[in-house]
Amino acid sequence: VAVGDRVAVNPNLHCGRCEYCQKGQHSLCVSYGILGEHTHGGLAELVKVDGSKVLKLPDHVKFEDAAAFILVNMTAWRMLVSQAKLRPGEDLLIIGVGGGVSSTGVQIGKLCGARVWVTSSSDDKLERARALGADECINYATDDWVRVIGQKTGRRGVDVVLENVGAATWKGAIRTVAKGGRIVTCGATSGYDPAEDLRQIFYRQIEIIGCTMGNNKETLDALRPIFEGRIRPVIDSVLPLSDVAAAHDRIERRAAYGKIILKP
Repeated sequence: VAVGDRVAVNPNLHCGRCEYCQKGQHSLCVSYGILGEHTHGGLAELVKVDGSKVLKLPDHVKFEDAAAFILVNMTAWRMLVSQAKLRPGEDLLIIGVGGGVSSTGVQIGKLCGARVWVTSSSDDKLERARALGADECINYATDDWVRVIGQKTGRRGVDVVLENVGAATWKGAIRTVAKGGRIVTCGATSGYDPAEDLRQIFYRQIEIIGCTMGNNKETLDALRPIFEGRIRPVIDSVLPLSDVAAAHDRIERRAAYGKIILKP
């Protein structure tokens, strides 16, 4: 890159020297951090980052789109492609489809050739997910999503569950995943200490897979389908930086679908 180029920022912070960085597993770095979580981030007029962390943007990609997809796309890509190894013909369940990781997960799931199931308490969010390619949409406010999935799959369950809600849905995720299936998790929004029956895990041979962000290669892999137009960033709204309080309020009310962008 050169001075004046349009760029986006890879938010991974890693040392580049430890055994995990040497293996290319940058998000397992012994001193790992995330721009904006462990250091000051992008909620500002000016941001300083290491020169190795900037990626040149194609001219046709808007800044707002780049801001929306970098973090969530690398996370969802690592979850489904690298960690869960989602394959064509498999069933993927995404719990709580309104968030950024979940909404891009729908599109990555379809790229992988999976049948994608989603849940939400909002019919509007379910319709938006359907427009992104979701095959089966369940409103958990009106239907028992575990029972519905059981009925529709002949009590088999789904092959992969993308879980980032936490305590409120963990038990259901374990009940819903098929024997030998995989639950991949990157968050615990509703709580980090869920109740679980270990017998369900070892007897049914379920894999529980943790995931945080992605390595440098996965970041580039996740950007390619966006640059090529095969995945589109999901943006709820674009607000001026001065409206930061309203943006946080919208998130806390769970009113947003996709990312809220703040523009300096």
